Amino acid sequence: MSESPPRIYPAEGGLLSAGLRQTPEDFQVTELLPFTASGLGAHHWLVVEKRGLNTQDVANRLARCAGVAVRDVGFAGLKDRHAITQQSFTVPATPGPDPDWASLEDDCLHFRQISRHDRKLRRGVLRGNHFQLILRATTGERSLWDARLQHLIQGGFPNYFGAQRFGHRNLQEAARLLSGQPMRVDRHRRGLLWSAARAALFNLVLAERVRQANWTEILPGEIVQLAGSHSIFLAEDDGLTDLQVRAADWDLHPTGPLPGRGGLAPATVAAVLEASALSARPIIAGAAGDGLRWAQCLAEQGLDAARRPLRARPENLTSHWQDTQTLVLSFFLPAGAFATSCVESLFGQEMADAARLDLCVD
Repeated sequence: MSESPPRIYPAEGGLLSAGLRQTPEDFQVTELLPFTASGLGAHHWLVVEKRGLNTQDVANRLARCAGVAVRDVGFAGLKDRHAITQQSFTVPATPGPDPDWASLEDDCLHFRQISRHDRKLRRGVLRGNHFQLILRATTGERSLWDARLQHLIQGGFPNYFGAQRFGHRNLQEAARLLSGQPMRVDRHRRGLLWSAARAALFNLVLAERVRQANWTEILPGEIVQLAGSHSIFLAEDDGLTDLQVRAADWDLHPTGPLPGRGGLAPATVAAVLEASALSARPIIAGAAGDGLRWAQCLAEQGLDAARRPLRARPENLTSHWQDTQTLVLSFFLPAGAFATSCVESLFGQEMADAARLDLCVD
């Protein structure tokens, strides 16, 4: 992205900073699914703990061990490389002896459960993730940390896509593809680039909503999403008061665009704001085309439009100070929300610009 997205706390409100991921143990993630292995079926079910590997690395290893195509390995979502993470995979069973899974174990990969399941694990079935994060070398008054953590629990945070989604060069390559430049990329890589492009456009809209301090509000013409579901509907003017009350109760959320073809489009005030946000700032420095052009190109690629909540909040958040500069956080986030965005929301804007968290790329 061309600039750090705006944060909810102005610099004059106090600055906080922290270091994250100084070791993999500082960033621990446990995937939570809405179901468990059935115990029977035509697929191996593998719960893996990994360190220093991304999800695709593990899928490749499992596929080679089982003698199947990597596209047949199922998982619910991507997990970070520079972390200790637990997630589930399915691998189709083939005739003959079971694969020698133990041969894959090393310092980077351990199996926590080996079972069977009746179907392939599909992307997006994730309920969410539990995080345990260790923030080191913190600065700022402890009272300010405590106050902002309480505000985070009650008011949530802007649901930005984190830097992991954009990688080191995903947006630059996406810009080349969207401008029609010839590139040779496989299907998996192309999907990552389109995902990064859509995430960048969503972040542009959310950033403008944060600047206008209306990222938690239901605007006229808003596309609203019911909490805990993918169900969306258009906010009508005569029902705005009721919708605002429900939003305050976290029963529903304002949303931003994941551009593509079709889908329910915002109207009136919300539509004007989104169009303005997409065209007002460059997506990346020096890249041709504004956000409206990128959105049109993404639709032409056949991607289906979707919506994403503008806000999220951690559940069951607990915190304790390990020492005077080390803060340990434990919390759950729904699928799609980034722990790094959650923590960065605690910082003042000046610190978000000058000293962002030490992020990694999956």
